[in-house]
Order: sequence, then structure tokens, then C-alpha cells
Amino acid sequence: MSKICATQPNITGGYLKKYLRPPKVFHDMNVSELLWRASMSPRILEYPIHLVPKVAFMFLTKGPVHLALLWENFFKGHQGLYSIYVHSSPSYEAASHPESPVFHERRIPSQVISFLLDLILLQCSVLQHVLQEVEWGKASLIEAVRRLLANALLNISNQHFVLLSETCIPLYNFSTVYSYLINSTRTFVEVFDDPSSVGRGRYYLSNYTRITVDQWRKGWAWFAIDREVAIESISDRKYFPEFLKCKGYCFPDEHYLPTFVHLKFAARNANRTLTWVDWSKGGPHPTEYRSPNLTAALLSSLRSGYGRKCEYNGRSTDVCFLFARKFMPDTLDKLLRLATQIMYFST
Repeated sequence: MSKICATQPNITGGYLKKYLRPPKVFHDMNVSELLWRASMSPRILEYPIHLVPKVAFMFLTKGPVHLALLWENFFKGHQGLYSIYVHSSPSYEAASHPESPVFHERRIPSQVISFLLDLILLQCSVLQHVLQEVEWGKASLIEAVRRLLANALLNISNQHFVLLSETCIPLYNFSTVYSYLINSTRTFVEVFDDPSSVGRGRYYLSNYTRITVDQWRKGWAWFAIDREVAIESISDRKYFPEFLKCKGYCFPDEHYLPTFVHLKFAARNANRTLTWVDWSKGGPHPTEYRSPNLTAALLSSLRSGYGRKCEYNGRSTDVCFLFARKFMPDTLDKLLRLATQIMYFST
């Protein structure tokens, strides 16, 4: 993990400041250029400038962030400690929906936009591959996450990276979440070995050559990782291509990062997610929370993980989940009312 310290006074101008200044979120780099630029990492760990570490909140959405007002209240008063990135479906027309100020101009170029830029730059008239929407259960989902990570890595201040969706909510206030992530000695990627048909059984849906079935791991997609893991992930040329081979529903989002982290960073991964999700009803989708069943008691239970304990920096804690999903748009009004009472926003 990179160290955040200053060996010289803060630099207020000159070449280094210009070099470190991140590009605008919506830039003209194609995917290959983006991944190459994002993979750069200094060999000297101590930064020669004063750097305040940020947490990159990355939202993978189908369309608008319906709970944006809740997140706006969450971020309020903490400018300079966070960055926001949104990857929405290429078919989503952001201009047709009012944008919350905190999410304004935070959408990264989609695969479609990046590909069209490639065509313009190369003056190419022949399509080299098929443009795809990001689909549940398909490899396009991990490609979208890869683009989110790469864009967030362009800002050298981003030291921790959290993947969220439009149905995610924070369970604690910003100060608690920020401190938990910045001070953690572990990354948070859920990793486990599932011998069933929806675990190891998916391994046989493709012809993997660099991963064996005993190395195959599963976990939910919602992670919190540090800068080193993020750089290694978007730079991966060994394991990532293996997950692009399957043409069916292999659910690579549940297997790529857990397998990659298990193989390369097992010693310092917490093997758990920070995002609560309820799979108790069975089926391919988790429980959806709607306004009629949203109460203060429910949020309190989610904050405590229904009484479970976990490890944080070598000590036992009951703060195991910082986020939760899936909260539907009709819960927004109640969430706004409960945020101060239960999650202690603005404190």
C-alpha cells in the first residue's frame, strides 16, 4: 500500500503539479490508452508533495442514481476527501434526467463512447468488434468495473476504491466510513470456495488454461480495495483474459476479482464485503427493500449486521458493513428522514 506523506513542503506550481493533475472525468482516451495511463505507479513510495488521501466512490448503474439526494447529504461538508465516478448504461441519456450537483459531470466515458473515439482517431470505417451494453452475468460487467477503476486511478489522491450501485446506501456517516477505509490494513473482497454448481460448477463453462478449479473462488461484486490492488487488477494480462472466454452466463463479476485477489493478495484480504445484501429468500436476486418495510429498526439491524462480529485490524468489531443494497427509489424520502437519526449524517 502506498504511503501518504510529505518529504518536502507542498508544491504549489510547476511541472509536477501539472503532471499530477487528473484529467476531467469525461476525457478523450480510448480504453487501451486509459488502462495504460492508469497502470502507472511510482517505485518510490513516499510522495514528494503533501497528499490528502481520498476515497473513490464508484457507482455502476443502469441509469440515474435514484438515491442521489441521500448520497449528497452523506458527502456534504467533506469536500477534498472523496471522488465520485459513475458508469451508466451506454443507452442511458443523462441529459434527459435532472442531475444531483454531487454527481454532475462525474460520468466516465462508456465503452461505446470510447470505441467511437477510437474510430475517429484511427479514421477507421470498419467495426472491429460488436458494441455491447453492460449485461448482468456477462463479461461486459467486469469490463465496466475495470473502466471505473482505471478512471479513478488517474487521480493520484485516490487511495481506496469502493464499488457501489444505484441501489446502495451508506449505513454510517462519512467520517466513520472514511476512517474505516483509510485506516484499514486489509482490503475487502469477499472470497470463498463454493463447491456447488453455482461456484466451482461455473468453472467448467469455459476452457481456462491459467486457472485451476482448486484456485477458483467466488464472492459478491461489491468491494473496497486499496490503490495497489486496483493498479494490479487493471494491469492484469494473465488472468483477466481468461474470464472473457465464456460466452454464456458465467457470472464473471462473482469470480474474477475474488479469484485474482485469492491468487495475488490473499495474505492481506479480509475475505468479506463491506456491503450488506440479503440472499435469505433464495433465487438469483437478493431481497429488495421498499418504502413500506423500511424502518429505523431495520436500518439499525443492518448497521449491526444482525448481531454478527468481524475482524478489523486484528480486533473484533460489530461494524462489519458500511453499505447496504438493494434499496428501491421509493425509499428515498424515508431514508432522508432517518439519515440524521440512525446514520448520524452531518455529525
